[in-house]
Amino acid sequence: MTRPRGIALAILTMFAASALVTAQDGSPVEKGKAVYGSVSPRCSMCHSIAGKGNAMHPLDGVGDKLSAEDAKAWIRTPHEMAEKSQSHGKPAMQPYSKEKISDQDLDALVAYLLSLKKK
Repeated sequence: MTRPRGIALAILTMFAASALVTAQDGSPVEKGKAVYGSVSPRCSMCHSIAGKGNAMHPLDGVGDKLSAEDAKAWIRTPHEMAEKSQSHGKPAMQPYSKEKISDQDLDALVAYLLSLKKK
């Protein structure tokens, strides 16, 4: 490999690594949006945001209604939250354990959900 080609390759590698770090260090809201779209089973099977997903349980405006603690509880322990709030949607939401959503991903998902305010 010639020297200019090696330098060019090194510069491209640095830019690629920089872009990867930027993508991984994005805002919690953006990371949470990605978690919302990728967790299994998919959140959009039962919920919708901005008209995308299942319209039976829209999450638009949820950021005006829930605290971060309550949003986390709805995700980790939905049966207890349903009883507490007398909400009996069908089918009942299943819990998302740490094996399904890590604590870091949960924090990002909650940041995303809390960003969903009424316009």
